[in-house]
Amino acid sequence: MNAQETAPQVDQEQGQEAGLPLPTADMNGDDLFRLGMMYSNGQGGCPMDRVSAHMIFNLAAMKGSIEARVYRREMSQEMEQDEIAEAQKAARRWIDAGIVKLAA
Repeated sequence: MNAQETAPQVDQEQGQEAGLPLPTADMNGDDLFRLGMMYSNGQGGCPMDRVSAHMIFNLAAMKGSIEARVYRREMSQEMEQDEIAEAQKAARRWIDAGIVKLAA
């Protein structure tokens, strides 16, 4: 299981019980950036997963993290177009589920 696979589920407890760090509503852009780094490097209990990392960097960028924008762009250059599309759809599901709230 990885972060983007849990995105359609509104109940984030499921991922937390499995020991998988996931985005939460109280995370700011910097917190999300650090979480994205964990997925991009396979650290902190996260599997190494480019799609999940891109998804989380996308959420972090939407919350104002400049670093996340840079890493997301660099990661995009190493990914297939369908992986990028999957990451973008997963980010939208996190937002639509209300788990990650964007600043107005």
